Amino acid sequence: MPANEPLRRELLEIARLDRATRAELAASGDLFDGGYEPRMARVHQRNAQRLRRVIESVGWPGTDLVGPDGAEAAWLVLQHAIAEPDLLRRALPLLETAAREGRADPVHAAMLEDRIRFFEGRPQRYATQLDWDAEGKLSPGKVEDPRRLPERRLAVGLPPLEEQMA
Repeated sequence: MPANEPLRRELLEIARLDRATRAELAASGDLFDGGYEPRMARVHQRNAQRLRRVIESVGWPGTDLVGPDGAEAAWLVLQHAIAEPDLLRRALPLLETAAREGRADPVHAAMLEDRIRFFEGRPQRYATQLDWDAEGKLSPGKVEDPRRLPERRLAVGLPPLEEQMA
């Protein structure tokens, strides 16, 4: 059992609400009507505020504290905190440390780093964030040192980009 079962259950519940809201808005078509859907934005903001308090209290809620599913839920909440770039930046070194210590998935740290870089308009390191390019295809856009991309992806447990794109 994780060291903090109540926190695990809370993280699972807020991630469940995030997914449920997203599924409802996707089913109605409202999620894709352009812009950041207000109801989804409110869910993400509320969840980000709670995760911020968790991080201030216990650091990154890794697998040792909240179990693998709780850590996955925390990462989902963080990935969706796009309106809170300071939270993303603050959490990145905590998540990277947790990944090095085996308390978090290294893929999560890689994806968060790319997400920050993507929203800041900088080249990605792992090519995990895809967007529509000028030709109407999903693309990772600019990537830092593309020749070493396969090596970086392999180091964190990501499949080759070609597999991800397929």
